[in-house]
Amino acid sequence: MRTVQCRKYGEEKEGLMMPPLPGEKGQELFETVSKQAWEEWQQHQTRLINEKHLSLLDPDARRYLMTQMELFLDNEPTDVAEGFVPPSH
Repeated sequence: MRTVQCRKYGEEKEGLMMPPLPGEKGQELFETVSKQAWEEWQQHQTRLINEKHLSLLDPDARRYLMTQMELFLDNEPTDVAEGFVPPSH
């Protein structure tokens, strides 16, 4: 199992199997983001896309999501999907 020092969790965690995006940004994420953090981002991103009716064909929407991704992975406040209620455990 490949591990990385996860920037979101600040600890060694299981890493991704391959870069999640092409190019330099994908390589950076591959080296600094755990599988767990990436999966959590994917779920958050899906909620944002659905709630805000974003089109990934729109360059502004892609820029917005990249900004939100950086905030999420750095544990900074992110936008939330207005209609989303986190499950209570």
